[in-house]
Amino acid sequence: MGNDHDITAAFVLASGPFTGGLLWETVSGKLREAGAEVHAATLSGASGGEAEEEDGEVDLETHIAELVQMIDAVEAPRVVLVGHDYAIHPVLGAVERRVERVARVVYLDAGIPQDGDRPLALVRDPGTHALLAQRPDAVVPVPAPGEWGRWGDTSGLTPEDLERLTALSAPLAGRTLTQPLRLVGAGADVPTSGVLCTAAGVTIAAVQGLVSAGMPQFRFLAEPEVGFFELATGHWPMLSCPDELAATLLRAAAGEGERLTPPTDLPFHRRPFVLGADEAPEVPVVRGSRVDLHLPDGEGPQPAVVFVHGGPLPREGVPSAREWPLYLGYARHAAAQGVVGAVVEHRLHTTADYATAAADVAEAVALVRADPRVDPSRIALWFFSGAGLLLADAFTAPVAPWLRCVAATYPILAPLAGWVGVDPRFRPAAALPDVAPAEGDGLPIVLTRAGLESPEIAATVTEFVAAATDCGATLTVVDVPAGRHGFDAQEPTGESRAAVREAMKAVVAHLQA
Repeated sequence: MGNDHDITAAFVLASGPFTGGLLWETVSGKLREAGAEVHAATLSGASGGEAEEEDGEVDLETHIAELVQMIDAVEAPRVVLVGHDYAIHPVLGAVERRVERVARVVYLDAGIPQDGDRPLALVRDPGTHALLAQRPDAVVPVPAPGEWGRWGDTSGLTPEDLERLTALSAPLAGRTLTQPLRLVGAGADVPTSGVLCTAAGVTIAAVQGLVSAGMPQFRFLAEPEVGFFELATGHWPMLSCPDELAATLLRAAAGEGERLTPPTDLPFHRRPFVLGADEAPEVPVVRGSRVDLHLPDGEGPQPAVVFVHGGPLPREGVPSAREWPLYLGYARHAAAQGVVGAVVEHRLHTTADYATAAADVAEAVALVRADPRVDPSRIALWFFSGAGLLLADAFTAPVAPWLRCVAATYPILAPLAGWVGVDPRFRPAAALPDVAPAEGDGLPIVLTRAGLESPEIAATVTEFVAAATDCGATLTVVDVPAGRHGFDAQEPTGESRAAVREAMKAVVAHLQA
């Protein structure tokens, strides 16, 4: 490999669960040929590590401390920390303890964990979730060669590679996955690079779509010091394409990589609702611990629409979704139509949080129905964006008699590429037959569909509509041909306004029937 880069920082390479430094053997050799100082981490409990299988004391903090010790032992003045999969968690923890030594962090087919996130949230294997739910300190066994697909996309790996992956692995201490990552923000200004392995569907274009949508947790990805690369392979490029990976890491260390275009307008949570104050006027509000009620004029208990905001959203750093102009606008518009507009706050912070969010929504619905200003027999649920997966719980048979309608606006209706830890129960299309009886009317569904939706999300909507058609569900589709994801907070066009009005009219009609 030719050396076109001035290498002044050493590489510290840390891999995903079960594996250690031997996984990097070929990549390390290529980097050294280019003149780099390289240290491949073997953390406790990984292949060749010090921890025994029965040792339940190893946790995430153990691995953070070990990476800090490695940084301290590096001869070069600064290091490039490469975190693959799980290892991005101890890498970020180590950065905060030695921020002055870190030249760059490389996210290698890894998530973007925040303070308080558990590494388990990024694990897709349901067996591991079940095991650690019962025993957080259990030891997770090494996957057999044919089981690695539960931990990542195996594209590019031969049967021999999978055998080698198992041979290079050791059982994993469960506390490394269940202990939350603690960050204080000390490493926020460290330059970063993202290396995306595209076989699973996560591409630079897809990440650009998240940034362009204006969601607050993704805006930093468009900062000048963040570069992106793609590798057309699966989750273990150190085995499937080590030469290409080594070349990419050298480019990342040199500050190269594709830059994303930042959004040009307000962050999504500050964008105004498409309907003006004449159609969404301020009304009396009753604040609650989990849900706010926006009250219409009139006496007596009235029907209610429960609005469930999208996600995942960060735990900190943005206003509560109950304060976003978008959801305030929907609730006020509902109140203007003579029904209570209830806005829920729920804890969908990672893709592993759907069960938690579902419980929050169920609690909020119970609070709404118990309020004397609400008719408990006439409730609608309205889901947005990533909350679309929560539709599955509404479809559980038998359908509650008080649930008169469900609605979804630009919903995500199946887990997207890279979404891990999603409970299998959250598959709305699979649950549809339970709400579409062979005789009689089923639960009405009002679906607002963005014509310029991203292909990944649009595919989930298409699958859902096809399933609804096949099983005879009572489905009303409101199309916004020129609308993008989030059109009701960023595109004040006649078409977008008409779509909001039409969807609300349909929902209110079902409530008042």
